Amino acid sequence: MGYATRPYLMGDLSSTRRGAAAFLDNLPVDDPHAAIGQQNWITRWTKIGDEYCLLGDLNIKKGAFDEATDAWLCALTAFETARRLVDQDDPRSVDVLAKVDGGIQRFELSLAQKIERVKITCCDHAELSAYYLPAGSPDLPASAVICISMEQETGATLLGRLLPVVIGRGMSLLVITHDDVSSHSRGKSEALLSFCLDYLSARRDVDDTRIGVYGEAFSAVLATEFAVSDGRLAAAVCDGGLWNWARIVASVDWLTRTANIALENDAISARRLQFIRQLRCPVLVVAGGRGIVSVSEATKLQAYCMAARIDLELALPRMIRSPGRGIENFVTSDDCIFGWLEHKLALNSHQYVVGQDNQIT
Repeated sequence: MGYATRPYLMGDLSSTRRGAAAFLDNLPVDDPHAAIGQQNWITRWTKIGDEYCLLGDLNIKKGAFDEATDAWLCALTAFETARRLVDQDDPRSVDVLAKVDGGIQRFELSLAQKIERVKITCCDHAELSAYYLPAGSPDLPASAVICISMEQETGATLLGRLLPVVIGRGMSLLVITHDDVSSHSRGKSEALLSFCLDYLSARRDVDDTRIGVYGEAFSAVLATEFAVSDGRLAAAVCDGGLWNWARIVASVDWLTRTANIALENDAISARRLQFIRQLRCPVLVVAGGRGIVSVSEATKLQAYCMAARIDLELALPRMIRSPGRGIENFVTSDDCIFGWLEHKLALNSHQYVVGQDNQIT
């Protein structure tokens, strides 16, 4: 029993992701009945996910592990699409998150690629829980990325979103929860992330020269501070120091009691570059969207980096206006971000032209 006998199914993983991206790009934004339609779409995408879960279950019983894996990855994409449509205070939000967790548990049944639940020993014998998705082997070590969830997001939720985008890229993931890291002081947070890097470096299936870090929203700040403190990283998706720079400007504003600070352009440029020069690896800054980095400030930073020959690029997620909020096209955004990471962490990779930006469309 395959796609043809299940009307909700959209085909294989590639087809499902294309369908989800097209759906998000074409959400009706000016229709007065858009809110009602959105509720219907939540139901539909949840149903699509459920149908793919059932298809995966049937395939696993037949021993068709690759087909089961593909179906469960389609289900995770569908559930993530539904999650983007659900308001946080909607009771269905909890149900969708539970379905994501169930999708991960199903994926763990597959023999195609395993998920490991690991404990990383940190200072004072404390342990940090994480998900590890291996892609390499002792004979052929792979690149790896430390992925930090957004605030108030579990590692499982982030893993459910990223599994469909990283499969086939030859890239291992270590997924940790924002709250487990950010609850510590600044220096302690960086130390915890360094222990994560130590863990990956010690694994025989990881190439310790090709490890990156990825964080979005306030986790992007953690990723920046980590990349500054630990020079072993080979790539970072972070905020490029813009959050700390904005806080300094705000502090100056408060101290001077002025509404508009007349800082010299050279001083502003020097302050931005002071942060970014501390990063010794290629950087991708995700601006706009649900993140904390404004497009205007990121564009200025990029211009300064181009002049200073610093390898920094921008990704600009596509946001779709929805009643009361914006919805990000996570499919195209994640493809762009992890395509960049795949390139930067590839064996014998060559750097992009400095200053190139990634307009996500």
